[in-house]
Amino acid sequence: MIKIKKIALALFLPALSILSGNAQEKAISNTGRSPFAVQNAINMGDVKWTKGFWADRTASCYSQMVPHLWEVYTDAEISHAYRNFEIAAGLEKGEHKGPSFHDGDFYKTLEAVVALYAQTKDAKLLQMLNEVIPVIAKAQRADGYIYTKATIDQRNSGTDIEFQDRLSFEAYNIGHLMTAGCIHYRVTGERNLLNIAIKAADYLYGFYKKSNPTLARNAICPSHYMGTIELYRTVKDPKYLELAKHLVDIKGEISDGTDDNQDRVPFRQQNKAMGHAVRASYLYAGVADLCAELQDTTLSNRLYTIWDDVQKHKMYITGGLGSLYDGISPDGTSYDPTEVQKIHQAFGRDYQLPNLTAHNETCANIGNMLWNWRMATLTGDAKYLDVLELALYNAVLSGISLDGDKFLYTNPLSFASNLPFQQRWSKKRVPYISLSNCCPPNVVRTIAEVNNYAYAIGDHTVFVNLFGGNALDTRQGKDRIAIRQETNYPWEGEVQLNIEAMPDDYALKIRIPGWANSAEIFRNGQPVSFQRDKGYAVLSTGLSRGDKITLRLPMDVNFMESNPLVEESRNQVAVMRGPVVYCLEQADLPDNINLFDLRMSSNTEFKTVKEAVLGQNLVFLQGEAIKENDLKWNSLYRKVSAEKEEKIPIRLIPYFAWGNREFGDMSVWLPRHQ
Repeated sequence: MIKIKKIALALFLPALSILSGNAQEKAISNTGRSPFAVQNAINMGDVKWTKGFWADRTASCYSQMVPHLWEVYTDAEISHAYRNFEIAAGLEKGEHKGPSFHDGDFYKTLEAVVALYAQTKDAKLLQMLNEVIPVIAKAQRADGYIYTKATIDQRNSGTDIEFQDRLSFEAYNIGHLMTAGCIHYRVTGERNLLNIAIKAADYLYGFYKKSNPTLARNAICPSHYMGTIELYRTVKDPKYLELAKHLVDIKGEISDGTDDNQDRVPFRQQNKAMGHAVRASYLYAGVADLCAELQDTTLSNRLYTIWDDVQKHKMYITGGLGSLYDGISPDGTSYDPTEVQKIHQAFGRDYQLPNLTAHNETCANIGNMLWNWRMATLTGDAKYLDVLELALYNAVLSGISLDGDKFLYTNPLSFASNLPFQQRWSKKRVPYISLSNCCPPNVVRTIAEVNNYAYAIGDHTVFVNLFGGNALDTRQGKDRIAIRQETNYPWEGEVQLNIEAMPDDYALKIRIPGWANSAEIFRNGQPVSFQRDKGYAVLSTGLSRGDKITLRLPMDVNFMESNPLVEESRNQVAVMRGPVVYCLEQADLPDNINLFDLRMSSNTEFKTVKEAVLGQNLVFLQGEAIKENDLKWNSLYRKVSAEKEEKIPIRLIPYFAWGNREFGDMSVWLPRHQ
């Protein structure tokens, strides 16, 4: 089994630069144009990171993240993900081990490898894929069914168990197979993985045609909604669009549905985000995909309403989703206790956003990204990209260590070492999450694919959606579009777009982030007045080769407060700079200072301090906090102390980087000092 060797950053960056020009081998056209999408994704590999934040993390993805995952999943002593395929294929003997969604974990890893290959054309990556795809094909039944747990268990027991378990992850796994197969085909031109996905999708099509709603509901994490549309866009077979529509239609057609599976209420009657946050966000993303293909306001209007509910009531300041380890439905208000259901990783009630016990599974935060990207492509509204960027820089990146080989399942907004109870999931990042390793491959494939979110193409329009040092080189028919972006974002607010090729009749739309109080744009050094459209600065036609467009955003430190109905953050402040949420760690305080004794004034002046942690460049914020007393707590309540205030020097670290140094107490929110 071939493995990528860990290599130095310097060896990777030239590959990004060399392949950024015309000589780059173009990926096969990705989706065509979805008829009701305002923005269309560019081909994978048409954007290369060149320098800065995302170039560094993509290099780490290549040298550390993917090699680590590949070793984990192909070493049967650590994980049975790949060994399960070998057993199902008859190449090895044994029993299925690991969670039932392990197949999907491995497909996500393949997707990450493909995404890196699209950017580097490294033959070693292709060889890795070519070694495992034949084994996956051999594990698939002749009728297209592929699920290693059922295949192995059926062989050992002789009973037919497919789709019989209400907690089955068959469709979830196949969904990730479809996505990986489509991307692999577009990037390499090879159909071997795509053909496996097509056979599996055809099996699903036949299954859902004949199954009753109760049996069909055994699809508890609907990645296959997105995967089915992805397959439709790739091979243009209308039965996959029909299947996607049917999957949405059967939601809520049963009498014993649950919010845990998003089927207690039919989707077209839903007005609020309910239940399991990962399954919900995947569902919303899949419905948004369907809306880009079929104009159906009974679906799209639900998405708009649910999105408003999440933004106004249920999303953390970091972009995290799913506040509760376990919630109840329907909201614990039923007079019949038999109707109250336990919901894992739940959204909770409006404004129910605890910090110390926040769940915020990394997969839910990625689901938030996937949903908002699709809402942006559907509407052309930058407000969805603001949420995508927020979640990406904070709630998603916090799920992986700065050195790329340790992971978090949950992402709390505060940690206290003296909590008198043990929470279910570790707050220290670990190399392998033994009970549920779904998040590591999800966050790694996300980092490998961030380049695909940077730009989009509309009707004679180029959308600049994310900022980072990169080179775009793509074609729309006979038209070539090439832009080189230079910036040290998110640490600095200046972004320079060097136009290397642009059709005369194309406009440029540059996202002005919602957090920016103002923005300036210059063309070849001269200020430019611009109109705004749905969060974008619009530079109309007439751009030409050699033009330098400069965007300047204010990188002020902003003090944030929550709605007072958010009990756990009432009368507290958090700090943001640009899209980055900051937190205070015990590692940046004197040993005799308790983090939870400190208060922060919204008049505090911070200065930026640059420092590398585990090889990644960060910007800290240096300032002061107020300590009012240092009395030790030995009771539930006490009288307010009137001790003299003391100023304490502090440094705030980006939230996504917490826990990478000396592990200890941490908090995003601090009590406000009046």
